Amino acid sequence: MNGVDPFAFIQELAGRIDGMTDRRDIERALDDLEYLMEVLDPELQDPAYALVERLRAKLERAGG
Repeated sequence: MNGVDPFAFIQELAGRIDGMTDRRDIERALDDLEYLMEVLDPELQDPAYALVERLRAKLERAGG
């Protein structure tokens, strides 16, 4: 994720999260977001945590 604009990534992910149904896509988005959070500006951490929770909930609903 080198060279990624964190704000743009979070905004883009938030825009497509409702339509995500594939377990692999949800897991990939969650992995990317969790990686990004390690270097995220503190002002973006709250929205990022909210997305993590939404992704985890979607992952639970997607089943195994």
